[in-house]
Amino acid sequence: MSKSLIQKITGKAFTKALWVYHVNTGACNGCDIEVIDVLTPYYDVERFGIKLVGSPRHADVLLVTGPVTRQVVDSLKRVYEATPSPKLVFAIGSCAVDGNIWHDSYNVVGGIDKVIPVNFYVPGCPPRPEAIVYGVAVALGLAPKKVQPIKLVEKKSK
Repeated sequence: MSKSLIQKITGKAFTKALWVYHVNTGACNGCDIEVIDVLTPYYDVERFGIKLVGSPRHADVLLVTGPVTRQVVDSLKRVYEATPSPKLVFAIGSCAVDGNIWHDSYNVVGGIDKVIPVNFYVPGCPPRPEAIVYGVAVALGLAPKKVQPIKLVEKKSK
């Protein structure tokens, strides 16, 4: 007999509370507003143990928004190193995923994965709060992944 959804959620959600630290690396604030919206009582992610903290030294998860600009490369590396292991890194929004429309700008290095390793990507400009909650639910193992990674293979010429 399979467990009910409530038993799965309570069994996994309360094994460890996730404390998140939010980092903006040069975003337009659209993604920042959506991240903060997720933390409001309307979505109430604290019921899953997700809490915003003020220091990366207390965080389990880094929520990173915006394309990485040259000015914040060193700061982003320091924040990543200050976060204790094991840690998860979420790239929130299209800019954090690949640089979006600024990918070829002189001052933009690219997406977050150009500087630090990323565990989960939440695309969108800006991503809806439901998408952010779903991304965290996938990380917790509460929801299945809907998209599988595609491995590109080069064709050999004859």
